Amino acid sequence: MRTNTLFKVAALSGLLLLAGCASKVAAPEQYSGFLKDYSGLQQTTSASGKPTLRWVDPSYNESNYDSIIWNNITYYPTPKPTTQIGQRTLDELLNYTNTKMKTAIGQRKPIVTTPGSRSLIFRGAITGVSSQKEGLQFYEVVPVALVVAGTQMATGHRTMDTHLFFEGELIDSKTNKPVIKVVRKGEGKELNNENTPMTFATLKQVVDDMATDATMFDVNKTK
Repeated sequence: MRTNTLFKVAALSGLLLLAGCASKVAAPEQYSGFLKDYSGLQQTTSASGKPTLRWVDPSYNESNYDSIIWNNITYYPTPKPTTQIGQRTLDELLNYTNTKMKTAIGQRKPIVTTPGSRSLIFRGAITGVSSQKEGLQFYEVVPVALVVAGTQMATGHRTMDTHLFFEGELIDSKTNKPVIKVVRKGEGKELNNENTPMTFATLKQVVDDMATDATMFDVNKTK
């Protein structure tokens, strides 16, 4: 009887975790700490139709700024390669993200190396890549990768979902305060099973969508 009760509790816990996994946006327990403040984030839809979390300073006016200081996108914290996600994939993904995002943001404002009184400072990070319990995972609290592994066991599906997590912000160079913050969870291609290596191509479209949205960003769009 006690074993049966424990099984029911475990099954219920698994279903609750799966509900969280199905969310199209990052949950608070998946925030990495890269941003100093996550308060005020609201769910919205990007220009490409992707769900995202965003906060914009109510007083923000894009015309008040004429340039952007670019800081290279990093991993936060630094990941360790695994048998499923090797160093080559990590390097390709990061290099491509920097190239695409820098080009996209440069289409909005000129990128400069020295901040002026009307400059914005960009900083961003890939904060997680997940596929299964042995996949790459940067945050330490209830890994979404473990939840995805639970999805397999509960549904019998052999394919594995993949996700890329990104956090970024634009900071007013004069006040040193953020004016825009974004937390994004992008869905990559499915893997055939837990033994399928994750390649750069698995997550390429996620980065392409982020770059498109950076180019088409509309501060007035809230839904």
